[in-house]
Amino acid sequence: MKVLIIFYTKHGNTQKVAELIADGINSVEGNETEVVNVKDFDLNEIKTYDLILIGSPNHGGRHTKSIKKFISNLSSISVKVNSFAVFDTYMKSDFEKAVKKMEKQIIENLPNSTMALPGLSIKVGGMKGPIVEEVLSKCKEYGIKLAKKR
Repeated sequence: MKVLIIFYTKHGNTQKVAELIADGINSVEGNETEVVNVKDFDLNEIKTYDLILIGSPNHGGRHTKSIKKFISNLSSISVKVNSFAVFDTYMKSDFEKAVKKMEKQIIENLPNSTMALPGLSIKVGGMKGPIVEEVLSKCKEYGIKLAKKR
């Protein structure tokens, strides 16, 4: 399975989650992941993926503007995907708020794709992190579940 993991990060927490999910996916034989910060992604490069995974910090119950823009452009860019999943990093009580909004936006923009798994929401200990230690293992486990769904 060929997987694209796109994320936005300011303090590195969402990137760390993306990399841990990629570790989980890659631990299952026959998978290949590409992990890219949304600001470094070439929208004109023609590529096809079995799965796209999109991650964002939760900013006031929403995903970031750069991720929102990327999702809005999904139907018009040259990247083709079969299924998707999302993840967010959050503080305090914003559990799954950005995840649900990203899922809704992707379904609206890519109506022919399927959701591989419900989104993952990972708690950080503060604005700059770190990721709460007890939830770190959930990232790799999520990647393994995604890899086994193929």
